[in-house]
Amino acid sequence: MKRLFIVVGLCAVLLTAVSAQEKKFGMYAVGFYNQENLFDTIHDEGKNDYEYLPDGAMKWNGMKYFAKLKNMASVLAEMGRDKLPNAGAAVIGVSEVENSRVMADLVEQPPLKERGMQFVHIEGPDKRGVDCALIYNPRFFTPEKSFLQPYIYEEENSEYATRGFLTVQGKMAGDDVTFIVCHWPSRAAVSYYRELGGRQVRALKDSICAANPDMKVFIMGDMNDDPFDPSMAKALGAKRDIRKVGKSDLYNPWWNVLKKEGRGTLMYDGKWNLFDQIVMTPNLLDAEGKKDYSSLKYFKHEIFSRNYLFQDEGRYKGNTKRTHAGGVWLNGYSDHLPVVVYLVKEIK
Repeated sequence: MKRLFIVVGLCAVLLTAVSAQEKKFGMYAVGFYNQENLFDTIHDEGKNDYEYLPDGAMKWNGMKYFAKLKNMASVLAEMGRDKLPNAGAAVIGVSEVENSRVMADLVEQPPLKERGMQFVHIEGPDKRGVDCALIYNPRFFTPEKSFLQPYIYEEENSEYATRGFLTVQGKMAGDDVTFIVCHWPSRAAVSYYRELGGRQVRALKDSICAANPDMKVFIMGDMNDDPFDPSMAKALGAKRDIRKVGKSDLYNPWWNVLKKEGRGTLMYDGKWNLFDQIVMTPNLLDAEGKKDYSSLKYFKHEIFSRNYLFQDEGRYKGNTKRTHAGGVWLNGYSDHLPVVVYLVKEIK
């Protein structure tokens, strides 16, 4: 009888079959987390960031800013540790960050600095000044190319310029990987504009895969839509059933988390939504059960949840604990919960 032992180590899971050939598998965590208005206290020319200035509506000062950095860094550092307690996440996409100055301050926080975490950020056209960025551990991911693919309105109306799609390409575990970090138009806009984002990201993914069929692509972000909404299920082509993912489709593991388990990443009017998603190209899947882990393969996914991320009293008990609520500073985290996917690859 074969027995299987699983030991979680620094960055790998060691699986040893007693009566079979010993194999080792590297495990890597990839996450996403909406930082909810991570602004500094300095006005950026041309941006509507006045709410987050010392004399603005939020009375945003140095004390609040550094408390926010500390809180967000503590969560980012803990992501991925459910299965990799000594390593955490290799790569984390983030949204709602103001600029590179904020990102530099964030990765200088002790729990991220001690791991040598670095970042990629490209300033975008959003009127409020919020962008997407990618945080990574250089031990596990080496970026080689990055660019900001613009979100293009068909009306060509620059008045509504919004976040582009941050695209970072590089190497993880020897494989070619691309991370596309998104923050699609808010629910203040009709579905059409998020569907437009879905079509544009799908075209971007298709062009990347056409140039390199071995490229493994992760599309992540705050989509402002649930997995079954048209922008995700149709425009982007992110499928629910792993067995029905075609060559040009993507796999979305979050669909059943919301539909069957009733869990999500943000709450509105007492109901969970799951806007924060990480979807992936079919070359990351073992859909046919071949157990071929010679290249990176999807293993598991989770919503990162800790008690301290929730309100524990009052009118909004059970909701995520935000930085502000009703104009009151709560010294919280975000209105969103983070998400994580785990990948494995055999170590030869």
